[in-house]
Amino acid sequence: MHAPADDLLPQAFQTWFASRGWAPRAHQLDLLRLTESGHSTLLIAPTGAGKTLAGFLPSLVSLTKRGRTKPGMARRGIHTLYISPLKALAVDIARNLEAPVSEMGLPVTVETRTGDTPAHKRQRQKQAPPDILLTTPEQVALLLSDPAAARMFDNLDTIILDELHALVTSKRGDLLSLGLARLRRIAPGLKAIGLSATVAEPDDLRAYLVAQPAEETRLLAELVKVDGGATPDISILETAERLPWSGHTARYALAGLYRVLKEHRTTLIFVNTRSQAEMLFQELWRINDDNLPIALHHGSLDVGQRRKVEAAMAAGSLRAIVCTSSLDLGIDWGDVDLVVNVGAPKGASRLAQRIGRANHRMDEPSKAILVPANRFEVIECQAALAASKAGAQDTPPLRDGGLDVLAQHVLGMACAAPFFPEELYFEVLSAEPYRRLDRATFDRIVDFVATGGYALKTYERYARLRKAADGSYRISHPRVAQQYRLNVGTIVEAPMLKVRLVRSRAAGRQSPLGRGGRPLGEIEEWFVEQLSLGDTFLFAGEVLRFEGIRENEAYVSRTRSETPQIPSYQGGKFPLSTYLADRVRHMLAEPESWGQLPDQVREWLEIQRHRSKLPTADGLLVETFPRAGKHYMVAYPFDGRLAHQTLGMLLTRRLERAGARPLGFVANDYALAVWGLGDLSAMILQGRLSLDELFDADMLGDDLDAWLASSSLLKRTFRSCAVIAGLIERRHPGKEKTGRQVTVSSDLIYDVLRSHEPDHVLLRATWHDAATGLLDILRLNELLSRTHGRITHTALARVSPLAVPVMLEIGREPVYGEAQEALLAGAADDLIGEAMG
Repeated sequence: MHAPADDLLPQAFQTWFASRGWAPRAHQLDLLRLTESGHSTLLIAPTGAGKTLAGFLPSLVSLTKRGRTKPGMARRGIHTLYISPLKALAVDIARNLEAPVSEMGLPVTVETRTGDTPAHKRQRQKQAPPDILLTTPEQVALLLSDPAAARMFDNLDTIILDELHALVTSKRGDLLSLGLARLRRIAPGLKAIGLSATVAEPDDLRAYLVAQPAEETRLLAELVKVDGGATPDISILETAERLPWSGHTARYALAGLYRVLKEHRTTLIFVNTRSQAEMLFQELWRINDDNLPIALHHGSLDVGQRRKVEAAMAAGSLRAIVCTSSLDLGIDWGDVDLVVNVGAPKGASRLAQRIGRANHRMDEPSKAILVPANRFEVIECQAALAASKAGAQDTPPLRDGGLDVLAQHVLGMACAAPFFPEELYFEVLSAEPYRRLDRATFDRIVDFVATGGYALKTYERYARLRKAADGSYRISHPRVAQQYRLNVGTIVEAPMLKVRLVRSRAAGRQSPLGRGGRPLGEIEEWFVEQLSLGDTFLFAGEVLRFEGIRENEAYVSRTRSETPQIPSYQGGKFPLSTYLADRVRHMLAEPESWGQLPDQVREWLEIQRHRSKLPTADGLLVETFPRAGKHYMVAYPFDGRLAHQTLGMLLTRRLERAGARPLGFVANDYALAVWGLGDLSAMILQGRLSLDELFDADMLGDDLDAWLASSSLLKRTFRSCAVIAGLIERRHPGKEKTGRQVTVSSDLIYDVLRSHEPDHVLLRATWHDAATGLLDILRLNELLSRTHGRITHTALARVSPLAVPVMLEIGREPVYGEAQEALLAGAADDLIGEAMG
């Protein structure tokens, strides 16, 4: 039987709830009761159910009962640590938390600590920490590497992990799990509270929250689950415009999108990449005849600009904000009455997360509109609608912890204090992602951190730890700790340059650049390297003219241009989830499910069925046809761009051996096309080329190894692992390496290790990352297994309707602005006319 609120909540809390016309919800009281009993707990609840208040309630009650610190009393350290995957979320939660603390007059201090927090404030927090600190995983790692960490956290009572599903499935989650293991050692009575709305496998998250024993038994935290919540109101934008066959801009829908903005009070417009955000924001301003207040928000913008946008949004003074995933978690803006997702959502859980930002209340339906950018995305959006109605979740499963992350953590622990390998090993084993780590691998990691490993130990610069006579390890020099703190973290972005606004150079002459003015944010170094003086591009919602580079800053001035370039950012696209991919395949294979598709999409599929065939739900359709003196093979796995790109690379190797003389391939989320000089249709029909053998899973053996040995992909992956593991340092006191310097350093080390220590732990980490990330080997293996013996071949005289989107990817040049749409439309018309006849 549940304890009544009167027994659990102090009078001040009961009065506060009553003054707002609220009553504590059952799950909030359940979580309070479990926490007061010393249990770690996972709370799964729909958007608007009061998860955040539930998470903080035990801490606020505990701190209220403890009372204020009196003069002469010993300092108490941090009581509650709140960890968020986003800086913006931590700042927003702090703002929301300060209201009840102030209104109830609670004896509680609340502060944030992120990468944006000034250095003097971070230093002061170590000396006089607040009761509740809201922070990010990287800051936790920094704090734990400080010799004063034990003193700062010895009274830690509770840790709150918000949006837990978004934290645990990445290297940031690996680093945080190791930090949790250390915090549990410093404060043995520590309780963890996990908060999440979208979870496919709750037990993974429950295991993450508690210390795992050395034996095989897996321990789980308690679970509080809230069912219900209003069913979201989701639709696909209706338009009379011609739906594009390919592309990602969704420019065709601008008029309809602007009409929707005018009909709603406040709209969040989500896009999948920062370059899309810049483009869409600029296009909306171009047609903003009503002067609606519209803002832009993404992670590369200057922190000051982001905070202004967040404050304006919280104040309700914006009609719309164009944003990326920088805002798709937890931000509690109750006045948002519509979410628009431009482009296909790529995952059912991601869609649910974003939709939850509208009407952030449990009892009111969130309203969302999907704006597909092309015809295949229309089908994917329809599949996402069906997934939403079914309440489906497709968050990825928990991963084994990265070895490069473990190396970073081992160095961080040495910066805090000398350690004994035996003690640290068992501490690491208590973290769920590392509970299967064997001792030999751990010892090799310690040796790598200490010396660089067998191939590098002769170089003094890699001697970061020294082994004492008692068997403990300590840092070899104080600068090792300094370097660690400058380079901590697992997010390895492409090298960035600050963008700073200056006055334009005098026309017609090379006037000297003055000192820079206001910073606008950061842009990737490789993009700036392609610019010439005077080139224009979009950034921070403005058209800017490139004026030059000084040190690590790109100087720009405001200008006018009809054809500005749009900066692109590496790694910005989300992969299509396996769950949605399966739904798309089933929808295509079942014409009776096409009733809700737009007429022009339905007609496209009908003509495909008439001229060729439709893909089956569990098989693979392969079409071959000639065009413009070349021969094409198009396959439709619907398994995401990463798996398709790897498949394309391996197919071209096999086709080369078969004498088909391949010339290249392209891939998108839905299909891939390979082309060459050999008549592929004739080779298949005459038995000279077997599709079953061509698509056999044995390509993931020798073919994959041979291709990787000759490609630069592993070198690129090694670069990230080496930076995370601390082998290559991006930042030094007062300076930062350029991207080219990091590349040269990592490539040299990679070649040395491949030649002299091919089983080095960093090479192991590199292969694992490539297989699970850039190559998506697991998914490709499942694709080949699923379609084995189920390949359908159609030899055609010309391109099929379904092949048009991927064919339009071939040879596409980056032309910007409206000219891009015109050129694409011209190329598409010829191809479409041929396909549709």
